[in-house]
Amino acid sequence: MGLFKSMETRGTLNTRQQASLASYCRAMCSALAELIRQLSPTVTPRDVQELPLLTFGSFLQGANNVLIGKQAAADVFLSIKEILSNSLVQHLPQKMVVKNAARRIVNLTLGSDPDIRIEEDFAGTLRKKVAIEIKGGTDRSNAHNRAGEAEKSHQKAKKEGFRDFWTIIAKKGLDVDKLRAESPTTNSWYDVAQILGRQGVDWEDFCSRLADVVGIPMKKVRKKN
Repeated sequence: MGLFKSMETRGTLNTRQQASLASYCRAMCSALAELIRQLSPTVTPRDVQELPLLTFGSFLQGANNVLIGKQAAADVFLSIKEILSNSLVQHLPQKMVVKNAARRIVNLTLGSDPDIRIEEDFAGTLRKKVAIEIKGGTDRSNAHNRAGEAEKSHQKAKKEGFRDFWTIIAKKGLDVDKLRAESPTTNSWYDVAQILGRQGVDWEDFCSRLADVVGIPMKKVRKKN
């Protein structure tokens, strides 16, 4: 099955995969058919008819998770704006431009893979400094899956040339050592509640690290009521 892994991870289909795809499908269908035949009670036509309805809840939950993630990323971006406000040159919904103490331009871009990218302009060449992944979900049962998703994004950012990798995630009630095992590429972990609430140890460290990375004086940030 390793031959077909890149079809899932990168969305590609090479010549070798295409040549073997039909036999792979036949092998999988045969195994799945045997699994269905061995189920007890047996699968009925009604089960097949209602399958879309059974999976609809998962579809809705997935869509809801995407919305939660996008909102969390946008809210974190606003928190970052407060830290950088004294040095902002330009602020757009998905991009902030800062002129740092060395008179160089630093771009902070809101997007995906990574959620926020920090890049500094050195004589027309963008140096990729920090990739930030933001996970807004709070259900503990899915926390390690979110950490795994962050790892995939950080691995991609690492290949692009980023040097530092931060993950903002709900840490309350979780073992951070286990999260580190899910995302070994992450250099720094920050609690999303503290970043959004703009208070706490993680928030203070985040402010200090961000100011250092961007290259601006540390600003005393007002705590959010």
